Amino acid sequence: MTERIYNFSAGPATLPEPVLKQARDDVWNIAQSGIGILEHSHRGPSFRSVIEAAESHCRELACIPDFYDVLFLTGGASSQFFMVPMNFLGQGQTADYLVTGSWSKKAVKEAKRYGEVHIAASGKDSNFNRIPPTSETRHSKDPRYVHFTSNNTIFGTQWPSEPEIPDGAFLVCDASSDIFSRPIDVSRYGLIYAGAQKNLGCAGVTLVIVRKDLVQSATEDLPTMLQYRTHAKSGSLYNTPPAFPIYVMGEVFKWILDMGGLESMAEHTREKAKLIYEFLGNSKFFAPFADANSASLMNICFNGPDADSEAEFIAAAAKAGFSGLKGHRSVGGMRASIYNAFPREGCEKLVEFMKSFERSR
Repeated sequence: MTERIYNFSAGPATLPEPVLKQARDDVWNIAQSGIGILEHSHRGPSFRSVIEAAESHCRELACIPDFYDVLFLTGGASSQFFMVPMNFLGQGQTADYLVTGSWSKKAVKEAKRYGEVHIAASGKDSNFNRIPPTSETRHSKDPRYVHFTSNNTIFGTQWPSEPEIPDGAFLVCDASSDIFSRPIDVSRYGLIYAGAQKNLGCAGVTLVIVRKDLVQSATEDLPTMLQYRTHAKSGSLYNTPPAFPIYVMGEVFKWILDMGGLESMAEHTREKAKLIYEFLGNSKFFAPFADANSASLMNICFNGPDADSEAEFIAAAAKAGFSGLKGHRSVGGMRASIYNAFPREGCEKLVEFMKSFERSR
């Protein structure tokens, strides 16, 4: 049997080993019910316990106030690109978008179908290797909301904190690739959404945290399944939900709590990223892609001296048990994704391998 290797994939990504082992058992028989999690009715008490526990642990982790709904939806972050403006961008209203990479560009494209979109800041001129500073941000006169992507998987940049927004607007965040990797003040946001397959679990479910007053004031003239109020009223059980991904997410929430919560995750993340960035800063062969002040602690993007050297490194790394290091097809280079569940040992081993590879050049 092949041993597990180090998975640096940007997503779907590494899951905590205790969660994988528990899921292995619960697929067969969950909570001594005699039925596996994949087979339970979503209307039955066994799954009701699963989804209620997942919401409870989510709220505990992020100290989510009672005036927010916690929803478990489908369609990934890509569906939230259009659900947000469909629900909240009314006729004659403008939404401000902070564009820091491919995913925020896609969000802009979808939003333009429903209302006016103003690009308040963009990192395009620097090939998205940095987060635009506040001095470069120009908001519209009266934006309904401000949307940003907290971490950019393709370019390896990350907002160090939430951007400031105009009075009267609410903040919307695509937090798919760094959610719950650090403490978060949910009360600063109107809506947060995140696909699960990086930090929260497996693919198939999207976490949405949204203020209840926004849900109630949202547009009603929409298909039932595309209204946040539908899912809020039904506790994410209006139709058959993605039961297994919700179960896995709930187990990941418990694992993070067991690890010490979001403060502990943040320290764990900083330590892992520091190992790799310190090596890159001293290397004469490899170089980080992102500006140091904007560098992501989740996705560390770096380059070699040329494309041939990069291809040689990626191939050698794969043979040595380091998977998923090839950069996104749109930018090339290499990328080490070190989400919450990725072990520190894997970062240490990668640095050792990179040092050895560089010495052999």
